[in-house]
Amino acid sequence: MAVTWTIATLERNSSDDGVVVAHWRAADVDGEHSGSSYGTCGFTPDSTASGYTAYVDITEAQAIEWVKASMGDEAVEALESSIAAQIVESKAPATTAGVPW
Repeated sequence: MAVTWTIATLERNSSDDGVVVAHWRAADVDGEHSGSSYGTCGFTPDSTASGYTAYVDITEAQAIEWVKASMGDEAVEALESSIAAQIVESKAPATTAGVPW
């Protein structure tokens, strides 16, 4: 099992195509059990900065790197642990629902 990160969409400035928000999803699956999280990260693009990437040149891998860097290592690890816990809970739920009839 390994958490897979994806970018659902990017929001950008119309004037300079700088990315201002990345919508991300992190998910993992173990057979019929899964866990996931969805969120956003905001950015303040500077088209004059060295290393600036034009919108048309951004890859999903690069956007994922930006998201993870924005979150920080501890938050990424906590999120991935939370997803693993969702899968564990799905396999052996602490509570169940239903009716006895």
